[in-house]
Amino acid sequence: MAILSKIRERSMFLILVVGLALFAFVLDPSTISDFFNSTKVNEIGEVNGEVISRQEFADALENYKQQTGNRISEMQAAKTVWNNLLRQKIYKAQLENAGITVGEADIMNALFESPGVQNQDRFQTNGIFDKSKLREFLANIKAANGDEWKAWQGYMASLRDNIEKTTYDNLVASGLGASLKEGEQKYLTENTKVSAKYVYVPYTSVIDSLVEIKRGDIKSYIDAHAADYQVEASRDVKFVKFDIQPTAEDEEAIKNEVAGLIEDSVINGTPVKGFKNTTDYADFFEENKSDIALDQSYKFKVQVPQVIADQVFEGKEGDVFGPYKDAGLFKLSKITKVTQLPDSAQARHILIPFIGASSADPSVIRTEEEAKKMADSLQTVVKESPSKFEDLAKELSSDKGSSDKGGFYDWFGYNRMVPEFRDFVFEGKKGDVGVVRTVFGFHVIKIEELKNFQPAVKLVTYGRNIVASEATENAVFQNAETFSQDLTNGKNYDELVKEKNLVSTPAVGLKALDENVPGLGNVREVITWSFDKDNKVGDFKRFDIEGGYVVAMLTAKTAKGLMPVDKAIASVRPILVNEKKAKMIEAKMKGATLDEIAKSSGEMVRTATDVNLQSPTLSGVGYEPKVIGAMLTAPENKVFNNVIGDRGVYAFTVEKKELPTALPNYDTYRKRIANDRKNKTFQMYEAVKKASKIEDNVSNFYGIQE
Repeated sequence: MAILSKIRERSMFLILVVGLALFAFVLDPSTISDFFNSTKVNEIGEVNGEVISRQEFADALENYKQQTGNRISEMQAAKTVWNNLLRQKIYKAQLENAGITVGEADIMNALFESPGVQNQDRFQTNGIFDKSKLREFLANIKAANGDEWKAWQGYMASLRDNIEKTTYDNLVASGLGASLKEGEQKYLTENTKVSAKYVYVPYTSVIDSLVEIKRGDIKSYIDAHAADYQVEASRDVKFVKFDIQPTAEDEEAIKNEVAGLIEDSVINGTPVKGFKNTTDYADFFEENKSDIALDQSYKFKVQVPQVIADQVFEGKEGDVFGPYKDAGLFKLSKITKVTQLPDSAQARHILIPFIGASSADPSVIRTEEEAKKMADSLQTVVKESPSKFEDLAKELSSDKGSSDKGGFYDWFGYNRMVPEFRDFVFEGKKGDVGVVRTVFGFHVIKIEELKNFQPAVKLVTYGRNIVASEATENAVFQNAETFSQDLTNGKNYDELVKEKNLVSTPAVGLKALDENVPGLGNVREVITWSFDKDNKVGDFKRFDIEGGYVVAMLTAKTAKGLMPVDKAIASVRPILVNEKKAKMIEAKMKGATLDEIAKSSGEMVRTATDVNLQSPTLSGVGYEPKVIGAMLTAPENKVFNNVIGDRGVYAFTVEKKELPTALPNYDTYRKRIANDRKNKTFQMYEAVKKASKIEDNVSNFYGIQE
């Protein structure tokens, strides 16, 4: 009843809202169709009029994530999938225009030829790939219509896309070639040498203060070169980061806590052994919440933290070292054993796996007990007849990496093998034979050689991370919150940063599908917030991030389309400066001869000898392909003035052109041109893509409404 009364109370308000909405529809009738047209909501893009729906994108995204094992980030996957869909639509349309269709037979043939399919035992008969088994398998999983069928559908779709791409590329490439005349021209162009006299007036000869560039000049330039200055929608922010870092007091408190674990103590009337006297290290680590795992392997001196290495190798069993600071922790280390160990060994082994062992082949059906029994029997045999070890390893070992060599492993270091294998070899003697169990199965091992014996210690090391205390965390939060509150109260951001001695960092050109903010890392929420259509330049927000807080302010919004003048200044201004300098230089390069031009411009006449387009460099000037290209096409003994280069303005006279020796055949150069053209499939696709009408609203999929 309460809800009904509320509706009655607000009925007039609702009527007014509906009336205004209908009035808006009357003003723009298209909006009413959009309002009821669900496809508008369900589209995320178009390619030449063909819609890409949210569902199609979502399915492709999910398939891609499964294929990659979810090893890449969401935004990376989204960008890749969108580009794949674009490529698929564009290639398909191009093939349809050419009257070519990729059908089921093409996909099945590609499937039959796939090594990954052919090599699967389930699709083989007597070790030979059997097409009928694959067809039967696909029919069965299609009928079940489960996740396995969906995965195969995704794989076959990728095969189709690849066939379409390859077919299109081959079609285009087959029409690309080169003539012998083109080959000859390439040879001549690359190898003709030019000698010339020239006057060079660098742009740097005109000081920048003499050149005035106005905003209107920038605007005119980008308008005239609009195709080169198209940009995606982007946002600029600036932010202050408040890191949660342990203080000196926090470090001292943790150090004292760790130090208190060395000696025995009494807790609630119960005696508790300290690190110095305990022998149950697993229990000690568990009870005292060690931030590093228990490791009781031997260590050579180079493997011990250098801050205590000298002391440890002068110490004896039972000695405790610390607390010492290492790798962001306070640590305690205790010598539990001192010995001499080799740093390298040679050994042979026979690996007998069992069901469930790591890397065991699917054909392995023996139980763990059966594997152990077999290994023990082999041990007995090789102890009685050591010469049989190699043949038995070749015949019975499942370790393909060593079985062909009679189970032999050449010199390997202490940390190369799994712990059980390592301990048997490095703590044993030459000639020892034994059986050890690892995650891979049971190993029959024979120690062949040991060398370079040196001191080693078993060093148990306990560690506690050096982290900020709760009081420090609270203080950092309060600093971030106070900064945010001061902005809310109208204080100026830059003045506040200066007043509080903070650091403000800019992040320019953030895109809707970016994940990383320079200086912050992966903080997708900041990017999503910056693209919220309700946010205005000057708005700010505090964010909780890993290891602290950040207060970000939106400083600029750039719409998709032509680059704004402010964004273009950095790239356009140098171009316009050189253009204006060129005109100023041209005005003083007067004269009919090079000597006259040199005199009027205050420069000297220089010499270029045997320059060519293979290495278009002028000695003492630098890379100038446009100028050398002009020299190659210019007639001899004629003055050319006001030639614009990359580094300045030139006047030149070609004194001599030396043509290369004529070749009997230019087919090599013709083939180079043809192959170069055929290898530009990516550029071909990019050209077709540029000519396509593409509407990209992928950001809408992630809730960003620009």
